[in-house]
Amino acid sequence: MENQLNPLVDQYLLDGCMRCKYGATPQCKVLRWTEILEHLRQIALESDLKEEIKWGVPVYTYKEKNILTVSALKDCALLGFFKGALLKDEAGILEQQGNIQSSRIIRFQQLEKVERLNEFIRAYIVEAKAIEDAGKKVEFNKESLPIPEELETAFDQDETFRTAFFALTPGRQRAYIIHFSQAKQSATRHNRIEANKAQILEGVGLHDHYKK
Repeated sequence: MENQLNPLVDQYLLDGCMRCKYGATPQCKVLRWTEILEHLRQIALESDLKEEIKWGVPVYTYKEKNILTVSALKDCALLGFFKGALLKDEAGILEQQGNIQSSRIIRFQQLEKVERLNEFIRAYIVEAKAIEDAGKKVEFNKESLPIPEELETAFDQDETFRTAFFALTPGRQRAYIIHFSQAKQSATRHNRIEANKAQILEGVGLHDHYKK
């Protein structure tokens, strides 16, 4: 087992600490799970995946296709498969996050779980690579989502905003609606709409900056 992280992951740890109010303390959301992150990273590298930093987190690719990501939340470390919805998941270890249709995650709070699921994770990586070789894609549910009341109100107050929103591609509209709707409080939904209004008026999608 390698204990030395490469500079890419060192930077992730540093960036994570800078974003965390507990940065550089034992409570930092990244440092808290360092040992688990190291083990997950090693599994990915031993599976012949290429290590990169995308969107501020380590991403492991195969033939330039994203396979999985390793990251940390306050309460756990995460291993996420970009096309997890296509994995058979015979062990029943994958979890869907909210309304996200494609990816699936595994949460870790103890190193023992990483060791226990080691062979399953490696098998899932092999399957994920085969999915890319076969050119399989996730079929997204295109059913329209209900527009939150706060967004309807914003449309009523600004017809230009309404026009700009519906000029977005269906995928961009859906991403915004999901983002706004996931907030539990009406005030939070309103704040999210206001925070994204300028880029919607410019025709920019919620996740467009990730693709640059």
